Amino acid sequence: MRALTPSRYRLLALASAISLYVIIASGATVRLTGSGLGCEGWPGCAPGAVFPEQGYHSYIEFGNRVVSIFPILLSLATAIGSHVVAALPRWVRVSAWAAALGTLAQAPLGLLTVRLDLDPVAVMAHFLLAIAVLGCAVVVGGEAQRAAVGPLPRVVPRRIALLGLAFAALVLVVVVTGTFVTAAGPHAGDPDVVDRLGSIETAVWVHVRATAVFGVSLLALVWALRRAPLALRRLSLLLLALAVTQAAIGELQWRNALPWGLVLVHVVLAAAIWSVTVWLVALFWRPTAPRAST
Repeated sequence: MRALTPSRYRLLALASAISLYVIIASGATVRLTGSGLGCEGWPGCAPGAVFPEQGYHSYIEFGNRVVSIFPILLSLATAIGSHVVAALPRWVRVSAWAAALGTLAQAPLGLLTVRLDLDPVAVMAHFLLAIAVLGCAVVVGGEAQRAAVGPLPRVVPRRIALLGLAFAALVLVVVVTGTFVTAAGPHAGDPDVVDRLGSIETAVWVHVRATAVFGVSLLALVWALRRAPLALRRLSLLLLALAVTQAAIGELQWRNALPWGLVLVHVVLAAAIWSVTVWLVALFWRPTAPRAST
């Protein structure tokens, strides 16, 4: 097989990561507009028909299915392409295939979620798998960048790198507790779904406290990186800006009875915070040269 250049593979990996981010936003739109049952058929929208006949719920759900084609194809291409880029270590190929197979698994999981009438646990599993897949794709994208422009020795102390792993785990806890809030609230998937997962007050209580620990930890991380290379400092400040915005949106949506538009922004920002966190922590362990090698 003809070798794929690292520069071209970097573009492919980047496109795959972006598409996986977009599908999270698309899937959240389906859930928050109550469109999860807009298509009763599979893979077509209606029994005996591929395309939706009418109704904006059907168009939103069918549109999400169309959008899902791109992350499936791009993640598969990234996984296959990883085998012909000589500079990539074996574990990166494993990560690329984990992203691809996880993306493929979303299709039967989505079908199961519909068959279960958007049970909140199934909806949560659907979202959290998307988050896991996105994390793998970001790691692969970082390694593709490293292969294209060249590596650097580790630029932060090992203790900071280890704390970075703990910080990433904390971010994941915040995301997971956020899914419990959604599952307990009015946007678990469809307005006709009566059963919710527990009490929203309890879920919010846990989520807010996890978020507070995250905020304090983030401030400590930004301080610890104050003398780090510029790329790491910029990423940490970007993460801080996203977190401040997310906190403001979270407070605003709660005080306004969780309007679905604000909840959508909250979900999209959560995916962004997760992506930047994975990217930042990956650079702790696998630094990338600031410009192309000569």
